[in-house]
Amino acid sequence: MKISEITKDDFESFWPVFQNVVLAQETYAFDPNIDFETAYQLWCLAPQKSFVVKDNDIILGAYYIKPNSSGPSSHISNCGYMVSPESRGKGIARMLCQHSQEIALELGYTAMQFNSVVSSNEIAIKLWKKLGFSTIGTIPKAYDHKKLGLIDAFIMYKQL
Repeated sequence: MKISEITKDDFESFWPVFQNVVLAQETYAFDPNIDFETAYQLWCLAPQKSFVVKDNDIILGAYYIKPNSSGPSSHISNCGYMVSPESRGKGIARMLCQHSQEIALELGYTAMQFNSVVSSNEIAIKLWKKLGFSTIGTIPKAYDHKKLGLIDAFIMYKQL
């Protein structure tokens, strides 16, 4: 498996995964009707960097990294991760999160913050905690889950 910076061709291959995750409305607060170009801008161009993990040219997952805020708070990074359904449970999210922390340090960040971890995403929450993240806040009824309705989201943080 190899992690590399994402290309537009990579994102085109990853697009079905992105669409399915967004349409599920279980983890990401992106418009479920997002089109390819808007998604590409959001995931690949607007962030500081974006990466994919491939195995034999098959994309298993992707992430972006960007400043969580600007100015005096620009030393804290923010990331988003997606893993293809076929690759879940195989350590891909762990690999991407660990890679993102290395990249964050290379880019001069001193911390990482996830602003809206949906409370029903128990697998991700468990992994983030194993990787040293703490829940520093709860946003009540922050996410309108497709199946569960309004549920909480967590703010998770780690000093790097």
